[in-house]
Amino acid sequence: MRVDVRPMTAEDLDWVTAAEAEVEFTPWTRRNFEDSIAEGSPVRGHAHVLTVDGVPAGWAVMHPVLDELELLIIGVAKAWQRRGLGRKLLSDLIESARGKFVCVHLEVRASNTPARSLYDALGFEEVGRRKNYYRTESGREDAILMRLDLAESAGA
Repeated sequence: MRVDVRPMTAEDLDWVTAAEAEVEFTPWTRRNFEDSIAEGSPVRGHAHVLTVDGVPAGWAVMHPVLDELELLIIGVAKAWQRRGLGRKLLSDLIESARGKFVCVHLEVRASNTPARSLYDALGFEEVGRRKNYYRTESGREDAILMRLDLAESAGA
């Protein structure tokens, strides 16, 4: 099984939009992904697709802010979940950011235990909370703010 991470392209938009809609309560739209790969976009070059034997399986978009990165979105298609692909994708992106950025920020739903476990395992630390930030089927839930200092996390 060959796993690769490559830049997202316009040819990925139909697939990534459909896959995102399968796994997220409030999914990104096609336009969100288009903006992340558009020429002149501040996030261009930071939108990625993970493939398994050439088949798209995951996606991530990171946004640079000066010498920091913010992970805006990461996902693995439903059919590919629970195989370590999210960890592989994020680990590769973290490694490619070393030496160029000082840290990575993200926010995650308080109820998203699998994602929080992944972030903890990769060395992210909780640095804050946004009360009632995310919509849910029954109301609102908090966002947990996390940060990974790249200089301190070598080899995570």
